[in-house]
Amino acid sequence: MKSKIHRGEVALGVSLMFPCPQLVEMLAYAGFDWVLIDCEHGSIGPADIEVMAMAADACGITAIARPRSNDAADIQAVLDRGVKGVQIPHINSRTDAERAVAAVKFGPGAGRGLAAGTRPDRWGLGGRMPDFAAQANAQSLVCVQIEHQQAVANVDEILKVDGIDVFFIGPSDLSQSMGFPGNPKAPPVAEAIERTLGKIRAAGKAPGMPATTESLPWVTGQGCRYVYNHLPRILDAGASEFLGTLTKR
Repeated sequence: MKSKIHRGEVALGVSLMFPCPQLVEMLAYAGFDWVLIDCEHGSIGPADIEVMAMAADACGITAIARPRSNDAADIQAVLDRGVKGVQIPHINSRTDAERAVAAVKFGPGAGRGLAAGTRPDRWGLGGRMPDFAAQANAQSLVCVQIEHQQAVANVDEILKVDGIDVFFIGPSDLSQSMGFPGNPKAPPVAEAIERTLGKIRAAGKAPGMPATTESLPWVTGQGCRYVYNHLPRILDAGASEFLGTLTKR
């Protein structure tokens, strides 16, 4: 998934807010590239993350987790369960972004603890720990969320931080931050989103956003490569089509 994004291709995912490894499998077989295990807004706990990551590994879909916060302890907690990357909320400054990267990567001055016997290290049975640390640093995906008015104002500095793969704009929280809760199409919010997407593209970085069936062409047309929809919206679209067949007869 990380390589696909860096090649300029679109990686499509689905956000899950409750524990269900079977749904991870279904999304893989349906053809999605990745699944977002949402620990910020949902009911997913550490043990659930681990089982859902196992399901993802078994069927070839990439598991990304959104931790409860941008705190280093919350970031490490999801990584130690075996997900391949993190979508870190509430990154409002260059300092926030630097701390987020440090919480994901191993190395001098980094904030991530290196523990023996974790699942991503194959429980300590897969080889040398230095090899694991190097591989984890190379393969782990770092996505930071730009979702506050302060973050939009600081985006030029945030874009200078090394080690970030995706700069994700969160329309819902951004609309709330700007005084238009739940209305990302309000002109000031829409303008801020387009302006920020332009800055991300101009810096040669990968933008990300959520998308519905209706908004997907616009989102991908804006250069977004990291794109997901929420499971309830996908179910709603499928249910509406199915139930509507009787009224169309």
